Amino acid sequence: MLSTRLVQLIESNWEVIAERLIAALRKHPDIEQLSRCSDMELREWCHEILANLGYLLAASKDNEVKRRFQVLGRMRFEENIPLHEAVLRFHLLKDKIIGFVHEQGFPMTAMQLYAEEELESRMGRFFDACVYALVRGYEAAIRRAQRVAS
Repeated sequence: MLSTRLVQLIESNWEVIAERLIAALRKHPDIEQLSRCSDMELREWCHEILANLGYLLAASKDNEVKRRFQVLGRMRFEENIPLHEAVLRFHLLKDKIIGFVHEQGFPMTAMQLYAEEELESRMGRFFDACVYALVRGYEAAIRRAQRVAS
């Protein structure tokens, strides 16, 4: 795939993207709970996704990846993180990744434009799948908590 080089660029610069995400989370008015997380915790979350982006993009339909993000959804519920904040963090991360790639100043050949478009498409599908799995895990945790409470 043409976007492989871009994925490698993202993986090797995950710290830059993580810092941009952390700054965006700290400023965003709709993120109250997650903004209380330490920089280290947010950086670790970014590292888990960004440093393994190539694998995750290739395996996004894999049941292991789905389970990983369903567990993440359950954890966010147990941490009392509002669902909208957990979802918004994924959207902000995707935005920071795309912004980083666009800023790299590659010569805009037809092949480079195609590679960026391919990457954005792959990332869109991946992040949609992540959010779906996160919501499924979060909702399952809500149902479990309601059963225990009744």
